[in-house]
Amino acid sequence: MSTENNRKLLATVFDQLAAGNARALTDVMADECRWIFPGDWSWGGVWEPKTEVVHKLLRPLMAQFSDDYRSEADMILAAEDRVVVQARGHATTKHGDTYEQTYCFIFRLADDRIIEVVEYCNSALVEKVLELPTR
Repeated sequence: MSTENNRKLLATVFDQLAAGNARALTDVMADECRWIFPGDWSWGGVWEPKTEVVHKLLRPLMAQFSDDYRSEADMILAAEDRVVVQARGHATTKHGDTYEQTYCFIFRLADDRIIEVVEYCNSALVEKVLELPTR
C-alpha cells in the first residue's frame, strides 16, 4: 500500500471515530496487531495480538465511557508504512468525569492493515478517571 493510501485509510478511520463508530479502528487491525503505551506508568507496556487488544484493552476501556466517545484527528502525517495522527478524544465516563484527551498515535501498516499502534496520551488524565484493564 502506498504512503498516500495509508494516510487515506487512517483519515477514513478517524472520520468514523469522530462520528462515534469505535469499530472503525478494530475493523482494519491485523490479527497480529500490537498496541503499545510507552513509558513507565500503570498502562505502560505492550498488548498483543489483536484478540488481546480488543478484548482486554479496548472493550474494557470503552465500557468505562457513556455512549458519547468521539475521537477527532487534528493532523495526519504519513511516511512509507507509518502514519502519525494527532487527535482529540471527547467523552464522559460512566462515573460522570469529563474525558478530554489529547493523543499522538503512530500507526504502522502492512497490506491495508494496522499491525502496530503506539499511543501517547495524557497519562495523568487516564490514571485519574479510568480503571486499568486487567491483562
